[in-house]
Amino acid sequence: MRFLMILVVAAFVAMGAARAGPDDTATVPECMISNAWVDPVSRKPLSGVDVLADAAAGGMVLLGESHDNADHHRWQLQTIAALQARGGPMMLSFEMFPRRVQPLLDEWVAGGLSEDEFLEAVEWDRVWGFDPALYMPLFHFARINRLPMVALNVERSLISAVRESGWDAVPEAIREGVSDPAPPELAYWESLSEVYLEHLEMRDQEADPIGLERFIQAQLTWDRAMAEALAAAIGEAILVVGIIGNGHLENGWGVPFQLAALGVADVTVLLPWDRGRDCDDLTGALADAVFVLDLPVIDQAGIDLAEAPWRPRLGVMLKTVEGALAVLEVVSGSVAENAGIEAGDVIVTAAGLAMAAPDDLVAVIGRQAPGTWLPLSLDRDGATMDVIAKFPVAP
Repeated sequence: MRFLMILVVAAFVAMGAARAGPDDTATVPECMISNAWVDPVSRKPLSGVDVLADAAAGGMVLLGESHDNADHHRWQLQTIAALQARGGPMMLSFEMFPRRVQPLLDEWVAGGLSEDEFLEAVEWDRVWGFDPALYMPLFHFARINRLPMVALNVERSLISAVRESGWDAVPEAIREGVSDPAPPELAYWESLSEVYLEHLEMRDQEADPIGLERFIQAQLTWDRAMAEALAAAIGEAILVVGIIGNGHLENGWGVPFQLAALGVADVTVLLPWDRGRDCDDLTGALADAVFVLDLPVIDQAGIDLAEAPWRPRLGVMLKTVEGALAVLEVVSGSVAENAGIEAGDVIVTAAGLAMAAPDDLVAVIGRQAPGTWLPLSLDRDGATMDVIAKFPVAP
């Protein structure tokens, strides 16, 4: 996940390389063979047994995801279950947790917390924000099998500090021990530049070379932090499995590149591939293998039945600035954008309650029922304005 937005069982199988039926393969490109492991180089099906055997032999497996895609998390659980069935100590590591909550992960695995206690203790809504129901099966799998869980991430405040001031300006005391990131490959630099320009376009802002450089440094800091945590886990388990967003793994540019710079080269990257995605995106450098997930199941009302349970989502990235809750970014097409909220606004109140930190807004939004309206008071350039956030009716 590149940015924090307030957005508000296990299939124990070996995952063989099942081919699509004749009617299916006759109508779709070769890279879209359903429910099969595929080689990104040849775009041919692979044996699931071979994929997992090779992955396990390497000692580190990184599994990608789109954070809000329920099928991606189901695929991760299936893959982890198959890897665990091969035997030998295994450790699960997660982008979703900052390092300071490591004792709480240990307590969870040991059976010392309920779900609600765990989510509250790790400050899930503030730190991550995505529906915990997407991730709980993974956490329960670790708990049931007493597999250590490792926190890979750092505080958001560190990433924000790099984005605002640049890596060199961040005091050593708040770097959480993260060393200087290795300079990115040109292709990664260009990819991140495109993302940065897209964000500027959303805000109707002009390109800023210094802002671009700091944006890229922030992403490299994120990559480096997770790579160092993964590298430190080697030796504590025969197999280290990382659960990380696709953007940090694709093409080996992010975390794998930083791992290589740290001397950890024997890493397998496995990614989910949505069958509707353009085949041009499937290149030999993308990953060691991808698992093709079928198209979403759509009912007669046009609702994706694979989606996670409905939760109210405003669609903003926030930061507390001098005790005020500032909007850093608004997601295109979101409830927030439709309400007229803009980057730079300060959210003063929500439902009449004072807002001072992201947790305050998360709590209010979490109480919104489907189809309800939420009054918000904003400060925009010193002027007060009131808007209404209108949440959609749940599927």
